[in-house]
Amino acid sequence: MCATALVAGCSDSGSGSGTRGRPDEAGSSSHAAVSGAPQAAAPSVSTDLQNAYQKVVKDVLPSVVQITTGQDLGSGVVYDGQGHIVTNAHVVGDSDRFKVTLATGGGSLDARLVASYPDQDLAVIKVDKPPKGLKPAAFGDTSKVEVGQIVLAMGNPLGLSSSVTQGIVSATGRTVSEGRSGGGTGATIANMVQTSAAINPGNSGGALVNLSNQVIGIPTLAATDPQMGSAAAGIGFAIPAATVRNIADQIIKNGKVTNSHRAALGIGGRTVLDTGFEPAGVAVASVNRDGPADKAGIEQGDIIVRFGGTDISTMQSLTEALAGRQPGDKVDVTVDRDGGEKTVRVTLGEL
Repeated sequence: MCATALVAGCSDSGSGSGTRGRPDEAGSSSHAAVSGAPQAAAPSVSTDLQNAYQKVVKDVLPSVVQITTGQDLGSGVVYDGQGHIVTNAHVVGDSDRFKVTLATGGGSLDARLVASYPDQDLAVIKVDKPPKGLKPAAFGDTSKVEVGQIVLAMGNPLGLSSSVTQGIVSATGRTVSEGRSGGGTGATIANMVQTSAAINPGNSGGALVNLSNQVIGIPTLAATDPQMGSAAAGIGFAIPAATVRNIADQIIKNGKVTNSHRAALGIGGRTVLDTGFEPAGVAVASVNRDGPADKAGIEQGDIIVRFGGTDISTMQSLTEALAGRQPGDKVDVTVDRDGGEKTVRVTLGEL
């Protein structure tokens, strides 16, 4: 199962012990001379931050669950008092029945799939018999997430249930594509929250939480070091709370996603290579009748080389460019047709 983002465990620096000094001629240690008011203030700052962490854990951890499907496991967040739990689509995979274990203990609970939406790597499951006292998480305002904010990650890495670690928001507004290896959905997701995250299997679908006891994202994936071929330390990504709420609300209300809010070009395509075997654009393999591309005059056999000022070399680069747009946006698209370039204005549709 694809791993999810777990914020790297950065231990809070506590008050330091006295520095051992060189004994003076009288035989007493010289470290006594360095104690003073500046050092005395440190424990108070450290204790305040520690208390803040502990309060968040106490308030939010009961809303984070462990989800087991077959031999795999992941995490989820209690969404409402009716037993709905939001998680990653790659956590549920092809399963439709699950075992859910609460952070507050007790036996496992039976749950079923409500719907999965792989295009945004999100899913909702529902506990068959929700227990009394089930605690829904509070989701924060995505627009208020800022770089440098302290965050806690809560989940079940490597089967270590109810684990909590700490880091910061490293960046916002990232557009990230996840692979299909290891059970990933291959989704390209916009506006992700980047965090100082160590990624471990079992954290997928957990909670990235601010110090106001609000879930600001669902940790989902880690960056991969192209040279090492493994997860890049300190670079993880979480689906923002606004996207989570939008998708989860539609699934709970309609049993499916009816409005993706994602832009579409209306083509089927594939990456093509130049004479040097380098990616050189996206060949249009099919055009949806009366779709955005069709109405703009894009034809089967065209090679898309530019989208709204962004050079396009692969299908992934086109998908990422689309992820940053909204349905209804007007975009100039340049295609190579029979050796010559042609630019058309496309009004984007909805995925």
